[in-house]
This record gives sequence, C-alpha cells and structure tokens, in this order.
Amino acid sequence: MLTEEQLLAAPEDDYMNEEQLEFFRDLLSQQAKEVRESLASAREQLATFENEPDELDKASIEEERRMALRFLDRQTKLLPKIDQSLKRIEEGEFGFCEVTGEPIGIRRLLLRPTATLCAEEKQRQEMKERNFRDA
Repeated sequence: MLTEEQLLAAPEDDYMNEEQLEFFRDLLSQQAKEVRESLASAREQLATFENEPDELDKASIEEERRMALRFLDRQTKLLPKIDQSLKRIEEGEFGFCEVTGEPIGIRRLLLRPTATLCAEEKQRQEMKERNFRDA
C-alpha cells in the first residue's frame, strides 16, 4: 500500500489510479470506523451525566453536555460525507470536482478526504456566500 509520501511524489498522470483509490478507500474506511466508535463513546458519556444540586457543578456539567452534543452533531454530519466519498470511489468520481470536473488534488484530499470541490471552486462558492451575506 502507498504511503502519504509516495502518494505526494506520484506523477500527475497517475492521478487517482487504483493504488491511490485504494489508499483513500482505506483512509476513509478507517475514519468511518473511528467516527462510529467516537459517536458510541460520546452517546455513552451523555447518558452518564447526572444532575448535580450544586450550582457550580450543574453549570460545569451543562457545559460538558453542550460540548458533547456539539461533538456528536459534527461527527453525525461527518459520517454521511465519508460514506458518500466511499461511494464516489466506487463510481470512479472520487478526487474530481463535482462542479468543474477538475482534479481536487492529493494534498487537499489528504487534508480533507471528503472534499468534493477543487480549491478554486470552493473559493468561488465561499466568495459568493460572503457577497450574498454582505448584500
């Protein structure tokens, strides 16, 4: 199996060859497993929170609960993105921008394997969102 260094050193014309797809399939599968485990752990933690009569303890527990719920929300949203990326690998669409069809790039995919947009398209969309918000 390829290492990150080998992946980054590969020629551009090898982009998303079978070895590279296998690397990302394994990476995403491992991430999905970790997310599922962390979700189960966070849910278990939430179930063990107790009501404390002391106001300071109560505030502390509420803050911990809020942080756990926020973590759960993030992880719950990440899992479908991982599953969608695995599906894109199977369909031969992984690594290519959904809008432009251009390669997303190995570096970007290593940082965010669930990316579906190339950096340029992501920037365009963020600019549109900022302009829309500011208008």
